[in-house]
Formats: sequence, structure tokens, C-alpha cells
Amino acid sequence: MDYRSSGVDIDAGHEVVRRIKRLARGTFTPGVLSDIGSFGGLFTLEPARPDAPVLVASADGVGTKLKVAFRAKRHDTIGEDLVNHCANDILVQGATPLFFLDYLATGRLAPHVAVSVVEGLARACRANNCALLGGETAEMPGFYGDGEYDLAGFIVGVVDRTRLVDGRTIEPGDVLVGLRSSGLHTNGYSLARRIVFDHLGLEVDTVVTELGCSIGEVLLEPHRSYLRVVQPLLSLGSVKGMAHITGGGITDNLPRVLPPGRAAEISRSAWPVPSVFRFLQAAGQVPDDDMFRTFNMGIGLVLVVAARQAQGVIDRLTRAGEEGAAVIGRIVAGEPGVRYV
Repeated sequence: MDYRSSGVDIDAGHEVVRRIKRLARGTFTPGVLSDIGSFGGLFTLEPARPDAPVLVASADGVGTKLKVAFRAKRHDTIGEDLVNHCANDILVQGATPLFFLDYLATGRLAPHVAVSVVEGLARACRANNCALLGGETAEMPGFYGDGEYDLAGFIVGVVDRTRLVDGRTIEPGDVLVGLRSSGLHTNGYSLARRIVFDHLGLEVDTVVTELGCSIGEVLLEPHRSYLRVVQPLLSLGSVKGMAHITGGGITDNLPRVLPPGRAAEISRSAWPVPSVFRFLQAAGQVPDDDMFRTFNMGIGLVLVVAARQAQGVIDRLTRAGEEGAAVIGRIVAGEPGVRYV
């Protein structure tokens, strides 16, 4: 099995981004500092000031992890997933969250479900020191199935322009420090659901011995926020670049922060792959390349740091409670104009 046969075509997604860049660029004003395709969009109110604050904004959804929540009739963690995903997307450019907006659309509004979703949003916003500023709840009869809803989030953060983390100074010899994920986070669920529910015929409350709990508990494990453990490093200037490992895995996300002429080499034996990914790969007979392009494989965030600072960064992360942070690869020279892992 693979992601494409499960209904998700990553390459088609990249092609859409390539084609719409021209359309988006045609709207850019002097305050825009980023191109389409970065983790967060950058905008400054004072383009002429090199030290002016920069707003960093991102929008995302939870994907078909929602289908697992529907099956389990559990909705209090989905909001947490959404906020943490968005917070990580602006963190990788050095931003601190300011406020969050949500969009909840459903066929028929069930107040207890909506409240449960917002409880998760609020809990994660408090954890990320981010205001839940407002949002939109849309009731759309006939558009969504009974008991189903969709959820999207929009976050805005801020960083001084001089402290932007943009990867420009990344050079051969720098090393990659990987931070552990808590599970699938919010990506790869179309393939995971096909393996677990369609192929194996499991129910959400089925206990899987090798996982030590029910499959529903594993699949609904919330997406981690890395803000608390990474933010102290930003003031030190130790981090040259960061990649949030979401859809596309390490394969597609790490190149987004590498400057032209730089490549990354990953040692796949540098960290233990969590049991949930080994279980899914064996059950679905998923090829290695597809696994690493569909799932995070146990690494949720990658930091690029100078080799001489790597151990100090890992020590600081460990003191902050980040267990398992480790060097997982290095930066090498690549062909000019080519970005790859």
C-alpha cells in the first residue's frame, strides 16, 4: 500500500503550489517578505526598517484524523492537534504565537461536540500562550455527513526581523538535530486508516499487543507543540534553520529550509522508529520511501545547528525535558539550484 493509492497525491499538491505561485505573487505588497511554500507567511508593517517586527501567519487543518475522532466519538484532542500544528509552523521561522482563529463547519451543529472541540483549542492556546481570538462556526446541511465536521485554524505570531530563522546561513558541516514526535501527529491518516480499518478490519477500541493500547488511542495521540523546548534556543542564535515534519515527511519538508547548493544526509539508524510506524509498515507492506514521505517516522521537528554547538543544544533540550533529542544527519554540498534530502 502507499499514500497515492489511499487517495493522497503529494506530487499533485506540489504541482498546485508551483502553479499558483504566480497568482499569489501578483498580489504581493511591499510588506511581504516570503514566497509561497514557506512554513509561515512573513509580513512587516515597516518594510524600510531592517529591525522591524515581522508577523508570521499560517493556516492548516487536521486532515482525515477527523475520521478517527468520529469513529471514537472523541473530539477534545482534535483542537489541540490543530493549534499545535499551526504553532510549530510559525515556530520554525522563530515566531512567538500571538493569536489563533478557528473555522468549524458541520452539517448539523451538535453543541456538545462543538464545545468539546473548542475545549481542545483553548487548552492548546493556553499551553502555547496564544489567544483564541475568535472564529467561525458554519452549519451546512447536506454538505457534510451526519455527525461529521471539518476544522481549520489560522495563527499569527511575531518575531523581530533580525531574529528570523530562514536557513540562509546553513552550510556544509552543520548537523541536524531531531526532536521526537508523539506519533502520527496530523499526517498520513488516509494511509493509516486504510491499513488499520479497511485492511485489518480493526475497531478503534481494538487493543494491539505490540502497541500496548487500543489503536484508537495511538491514532488520536495529540500533535506535539515544540514551542516550550525550542523557544529558549532562539534567543541564543544557535538555530540556523528548522523544519516541521508534516505531510511529505522528512523527505519533502527538510529541503524547504535549505538554501540552494545545500543537501542533507540522514542516518536512519540515528533514532528508534516508534512501534506504530513499524506496525503500519508491516501490516500494509508499505515501501520504505513511502513511509518516510507519508509519516514523520518518529521525528517531528528538525533543527539545523553548527556542529560545534550541537551538543550544547542537545544538553539544553534535555534539561528542558526533551528526551531523545539526537543528531540524525548533516548538511553537505549539493548541486547549485538543487534542493534535496
